[in-house]
Amino acid sequence: MAGDDYDRMRRRALWTMPAGLYVVGSRSGDRANLMTLNWATQVSFEPKLLGIGVEKPALTHELIVAGGAFSLCTIDREDRVIVRKFTKPVEIDEAASTANGFPFHAEQTGAPVLDQAPAWFDCEVREAVNLGEHTFFIGEIVACGFQKPEDTPVLRMEDTRMNYGG
Repeated sequence: MAGDDYDRMRRRALWTMPAGLYVVGSRSGDRANLMTLNWATQVSFEPKLLGIGVEKPALTHELIVAGGAFSLCTIDREDRVIVRKFTKPVEIDEAASTANGFPFHAEQTGAPVLDQAPAWFDCEVREAVNLGEHTFFIGEIVACGFQKPEDTPVLRMEDTRMNYGG
C-alpha cells in the first residue's frame, strides 16, 4: 500500500479504538483553563496514578507544567455538547467560578473541577514523559469524588462525530 493510502488507512483504524472524552482542568497562580481531552488512562494501582496526553502548544500544557497538577472530569453522556465548549482556551470568570459559563470549583490542588461532572479526580503530577508533540503527564490521585450517581453513563468519543489521533 502506498504512503498516503497507508496513512489514511492507519488513521481510520486508530479512530476505531475506544476512547473516553473528558474535561481536564489546570491552574497556575491566577491562570486557569478547562479543556476537552480524550487521552486518559489509569496507569498504576499503587499508588493510584492517572496519565493524560496533552499537546505541547495547548494552554493546558503550559498550566500543568507550571502548576504541577491537573483535574480530570468525566462527562455525562447527556452533556455531549459540552465537549465543544472546551476545545479552545476558555473564558474564566473567577468571581462567578465559571468557565465559558459552566460552574466549577477547586479541590485540593486548585485545578478547576466542573460542577456537572459525574466523577472527578484531582491529581498532582509525578512525572512528565515527552512523546513528540504531546506530553504524557502522570498524576497521583490526591482527591476524587462523585457528583452524580455512580452508574451515570459517561461520554465516549464514539458517542460524538469527533475523532482525534491517527
